[in-house]
This record gives sequence, C-alpha cells and structure tokens, in this order.
Amino acid sequence: MATEKYFDCSFGVEQSKIHSNGEDVISASVQSLVHRLKDFSPDEFDIIITDEAHHAVAKTYRKIYDYFKPRLHVGFTATPNRGDKIKLGGIYNKIIFQRDLKWGIKNGYLSDIRCMTVNIGYNLSDVHKNRDDLNITALSDAVNTPIQNQAVAEAYKKYAVGQTLIFATTVKHAENIAKLIDGAVVVSAETPNRNEIIQKFTNREIPCIVNCMVFTEGTDMPLIETVIIARPTRNVSLYTQMVGRGLRLYDGKKSLLLIDCVGVTGKLDICTAPDLLGIDKIHESVRRKKINGKLLTEIEEIINNEATKMPDWKINAQLVQIFETDGKYDTHGINFVMLPNGDMTCSVGNGQTFKVFAEDMTGNSHAVLAYKNKVLQEIPTAPMQEILDEIYQMLVCDYQESIALWDLKKVQQWGENPATDSQKNMIRRKMKKETSKILTWKILQNTRQAF
Repeated sequence: MATEKYFDCSFGVEQSKIHSNGEDVISASVQSLVHRLKDFSPDEFDIIITDEAHHAVAKTYRKIYDYFKPRLHVGFTATPNRGDKIKLGGIYNKIIFQRDLKWGIKNGYLSDIRCMTVNIGYNLSDVHKNRDDLNITALSDAVNTPIQNQAVAEAYKKYAVGQTLIFATTVKHAENIAKLIDGAVVVSAETPNRNEIIQKFTNREIPCIVNCMVFTEGTDMPLIETVIIARPTRNVSLYTQMVGRGLRLYDGKKSLLLIDCVGVTGKLDICTAPDLLGIDKIHESVRRKKINGKLLTEIEEIINNEATKMPDWKINAQLVQIFETDGKYDTHGINFVMLPNGDMTCSVGNGQTFKVFAEDMTGNSHAVLAYKNKVLQEIPTAPMQEILDEIYQMLVCDYQESIALWDLKKVQQWGENPATDSQKNMIRRKMKKETSKILTWKILQNTRQAF
C-alpha cells in the first residue's frame, strides 16, 4: 500500500486475500476490517488512526470502534463538515490540531482559487433532498439534458484554463458531456486504466477528464488548473472534496479556476465558492454579491463587508431561528446577530459584546465577553448548548439593566411599535444638525474655490 513507505517498522495489510500477521502497524479499509474483527482481540491495538474521519459516525465505523478498546483514537479529515449535520462529538472529544482551507492558501500550502459562477440553465426546483444531499436520480434527470450538457461544454471552451477536471452526476452524464469536448476522457468506477489516464492527463496528452464521483477523496492529481462543478450538491463536505482535487501546488500553476455551474434552484441550498470559507448559506442576499473572477482569499472580505449592512433585527431573528432548528439548540431568546462565518454576537451596552464562536466538528464552541477588541472574560470550550445556557445565565443575573438590548422579545416589541413623537423630534433635530454641517462644508468649499 502507498502508506507503507512512511513507516520504518513492520507493516501489515488487511485487504482481500491479504492478511496481517501481528505487525507493529496494520492498515485496513473499513470495509475489510469490519468483517474480520474476530481475527483480533479487543485490546489488539494501542492506537487507532482513522483517515477521512468525517465518516466516523457511520454504522460500519462505529462497529469497529465499539469492538476495539485502544488507549487513543485519532482522526484526520480535510472536510469535517458532514452534509447530514451530524457532529463528530460522539466519536472524538476534542480537536487537537486544526488548519482550514484559508490558512493553507495564505501560507502557501494550497493553490488559491479564482471563483466563477456560470448560469447554464439548470432547473433544480423539482429535485428532492435526501438525508444529506440531493436525490441522484432526480438530479441526473434535471441536469443531464442536451441543452445543459452543451452549456457545460461551452463554459469549458469559453472559460477553462489548462488541464480541466469536470464533475458529473452519473456515468451517462459524464459521457454526454465528454462527447461535446475535444479530447475529453470519461473516468468512472468501471474505468480499468485510471492510472494511465491520470499520467496522460499530467503529461497534457489529455486536456480534460469528466468523472463521476471518482476523484473526490484520496486522488493525487496536482496538475489540475480548472475544476468545473456540473454536479450540483448541498453537501459541503462533498463540494470541498471536489474542489480540493485542484488545490495541489504545481510548477507554473498560479491558481485554480473554479467554475460553478448553476441555474434555478428553488428552495435548495446549493454549494458555491463561499461555502469553502464557512460562509453560511442563510446569508443569501450577501451570497448574491458578484464574485466572478475574484480570488477566494478576497471573497471573505467582500461578503463580510456586505453582511455588516444587514443589521435588521427581523433578518437576524430569522437567521438565529434557522440555526436553532438545524442544530436543535435553544438560544433562550437572546438577540444574537448571526455573522456569515457562523459566529454570533450580542451587545449588552457600554461597548461590551458577547461573542459565541461557530461550533466545530465535534459540536463544541467557546465564547468571550469583550470590550471593543479587549477580551474581558473567556467561556471555555464546551458543547454549544452549554455555552448558550451559560451566556443566558450571565445575562439574566448580571445584565438586567440592558435587557432591552439582549432580549429578543423586547427588541421585537420596540421594533414593531410606531415611532413616538419624541423619537420623531429627535430624528428631526439630528437631521437639522447634519444638514447644517453639510451646508457649512459646501460654503467652505465654494469659498476656497473662489480664492
């Protein structure tokens, strides 16, 4: 196996007809090991290491974990966010090391991404959701049409740069797209000579590969200069895996061009480039901001700047309600402002703000009470609901004087009521002052110009 070269001790494998024999390190797929548990004692291993650990909550994985009793279980994953929103806290109790996509790009370990959205006319309004993504049969029927396939091919011809990898929904979909692109080759699970095709692709003998759910995990293809997503998904983990195929560095490769093929989605939340930064789908009005041609490292600032223009309490109440429903949390009616990256803030007056950080892959979070940029108090890492409970207790006990700011019912009551006469008069006074300032400034400008 490819991993054997990284170990300087005895190395065994459990695969097909191959069996291990008490080596120091044993490598096995979940599919092989789950059927061979009785070949090992429960205390056989001191450490279990799981790659692609975002799958660890699946039944087959849990069967293995329930059988063995190791001293330590370590998981590795590049895509911790599962499409079904199940947290990994039932398997892992803490994150000991974390580096996200943005960090990898900014520190030169991954290629930056130039983002493009091309409306090719997909109509997904009638495509149903399953537990963690879209019904693949309905999705294929919606996107695998002559008009849409031609549009994908045109997007390739018009925008693609260099070696291109296209993701399709089914083998037939991949074949139909490939027919329209000169030199394109289809790769599926049934393709026998994948390694040969990859080598020819790397040698630039094949300009474009159209694949059906093959190159998502564990494929080393550094020379990918364009990725076209013609397989819409609402699963952030899958989307990240697809885009991730093009993030390897390669001599002469300045950045990856990411082309998202979109159309009418109805009520579906389809992944696009902002999802790579953890920008929440619920900020739809922000996500409509034109980002074509922008680098991924530039998009976050654009979206954050736009998000600050949405202070309306009604919008924030809706965002927090969605957060509660999706995560099955109780926010205790706190008037949180939901930020694009999933963090939440709540002002308590006098420049002080509670900030709850977006939950991690284990379902944990932490929070701070800050005055401007200075941290006054830290609330240590704990399950998200415990963090919300603790902040609520602090608000009730210590911040009753600012209840009109942090209690959503009070804010709603204030926001729904018509302005009083005194409030209107205050606005008029402020408008007069501002108008006076503007007139004074104009007079000074005209005076300077006259001289």
